[in-house]
Amino acid sequence: MPVYNVVVDDKPRRVEVFRIGDRSFSVKVGDKTLEVQLGDQEADLKNPISLKIDGKMFRVDLPSIEREKPFPTKVEEVTFKTEIKPAQTRPILSSFEPSVQARARKPSTQKQAVEGAVTAPMTGKIIAVRVKKGDQVKQGQVLCVIEAMKMENEITAPKAGVVQEISVSEGSPVSEGEVLLVIG
Repeated sequence: MPVYNVVVDDKPRRVEVFRIGDRSFSVKVGDKTLEVQLGDQEADLKNPISLKIDGKMFRVDLPSIEREKPFPTKVEEVTFKTEIKPAQTRPILSSFEPSVQARARKPSTQKQAVEGAVTAPMTGKIIAVRVKKGDQVKQGQVLCVIEAMKMENEITAPKAGVVQEISVSEGSPVSEGEVLLVIG
């Protein structure tokens, strides 16, 4: 999940971007999450871009963008001074998150080729894990629930078997394609 430090009119904001579809994104600005959809036109910085943000259409004019240099951004008829600071590839751990948890999840993304791996169909947050290691599961049984765009998505077992490994826990963020668990 890309994380950007964006300064708009001298006010810094932390922006996290999650792709949820071909032309749609979940964008978290500070504590607020927005649904953003690109308009039907091709993104061309020489022309205005249409963005649908939480259901409302906006016309955005951008000049050529140079990172770490201020540039004007015109939204509808209002112009803002914008600057994009260096992006981070992962969020900074808060003081209450143990760094062991981050290390424990890292190897799971490399197990996508493992037979029986159940992967996240979208980027989101695990809000419930309904099975544990060693559980016998039936095809179609709910394994966990991912919250994405304020919607709960049940992840079901693609086949019957035994849960061999669980790579996520409640409250953990997941990226599209990340291994959630393995059924053997």
